[in-house]
Amino acid sequence: MRRFGLMVLASLVLAALAPPQSLAQSAVPPSAATPTPDNAVLLTIFLKHDQSRPLRELNAQLERQGFYKAFPPAGIEVVSWYVMMGVGQVVTLRLPASRLREVNRVLEDTAWGSYRTEFYPTYDYKAVGETAHQKAQDQAPDKAQGKP
Repeated sequence: MRRFGLMVLASLVLAALAPPQSLAQSAVPPSAATPTPDNAVLLTIFLKHDQSRPLRELNAQLERQGFYKAFPPAGIEVVSWYVMMGVGQVVTLRLPASRLREVNRVLEDTAWGSYRTEFYPTYDYKAVGETAHQKAQDQAPDKAQGKP
């Protein structure tokens, strides 16, 4: 019996030392990080409306959950935000990779129920693609002019 009591006591001590699961999942570390060329990602988010419910209900739920107050988090750049008819909204953000979890948690806490979410993290390839295109154009034989 004494052994059982020690096991219970040890379990209680370990439980007291471990952070609660809800706190561990919801704590958002403060971050002053800003996106730079070496740490920035683009995040395209599909916010798909629950089409089984009227828009006024969806908007009321978003308001109750604090969606527009919390999203996007402070310091996160909104690159674009469109309504896609028949789907919902499509938002593209630019953020430091270290803040990806923060954006995810805000959406889990405030958007779920009104929206189903899909995430597509990407990175800016425009300059690399344009440079490769220009290099290929400069090296290609001029076939448009009929020259070999």
